[in-house]
Amino acid sequence: MSNPSGQRPVFRFAPSPNGALHLGHALSACLNFEAAHQTGGRFLLRIEDIDLTRCTAELERGIYEDLAWLGLDWERPVRRQSEHFGDYRAELERLIEDGLVYPAFMTRGEVKAHVADTEKSGKLWPRDPDGAPLYPPYDRERSQTEREKLIASGKRHAFRLDMQKALARLSAPLTFVETGDGQTGTITADPARWGDVILSRSDAPSSYHLSVVVDDALQGVTHVIRGLDLYAATDLHRLLQYLLGLPEPLYRHHRLVLGADGRKLSKSEGSTALGALREEGLTPSAIRAIIGL
Repeated sequence: MSNPSGQRPVFRFAPSPNGALHLGHALSACLNFEAAHQTGGRFLLRIEDIDLTRCTAELERGIYEDLAWLGLDWERPVRRQSEHFGDYRAELERLIEDGLVYPAFMTRGEVKAHVADTEKSGKLWPRDPDGAPLYPPYDRERSQTEREKLIASGKRHAFRLDMQKALARLSAPLTFVETGDGQTGTITADPARWGDVILSRSDAPSSYHLSVVVDDALQGVTHVIRGLDLYAATDLHRLLQYLLGLPEPLYRHHRLVLGADGRKLSKSEGSTALGALREEGLTPSAIRAIIGL
């Protein structure tokens, strides 16, 4: 796995402690660890615990126990996102000052109702790669005076990326280098299909998309190895990297470990949780065989 910058490669495994690690996490963690070992690189563990309501210290301890049981080791200290909200806020403020972010006041229920009303007429509402409806344009089109009045009234709001303005900043098509199990080579990114994504909410100071690109840059990550379920998100991550002047890592999106029903594993599926499998007597070698390593 080449590294065009010439620096020592840096890999990371970044789970969220909102559930137990499963076989799919084991595949991703092992691939990152082995790539670091093979290239003389560094292996980092990052705890993505922005969601303070779902992430717990107990589940975080379980992550450390599962990875150590698999025979993996990582650099200390571990970066925990909940300790770095200021980093994400600083980058969000840059985007706000550049006029690329706006306050969005519609609730999920209001968006859902708007989409349902629109689709009653037979017109399909556009959706992002994850299947979520794109955000309606009303808040994007508000005047600054309207926005300030709503905020002053105490109305809850999120901050969303103005995709139209963001794309207008591009001087050339965005691309990324992919070396994984799907389409490979230099890929043209299409961030427009994500619409005006949330970058910050009242109950979460940063979104996954914003925090992951900020963390990767601050930690010097050169190679991102993650599941194919995040392949489409790379389009958006490349846009944020461009807007914030952050470096572009190499990407490798690996195959997913599927359940008996053929679907991607979920943290709610206790039968595939590493801790449960360990209690059943499986060994790390057996886990590696199950996930195809």
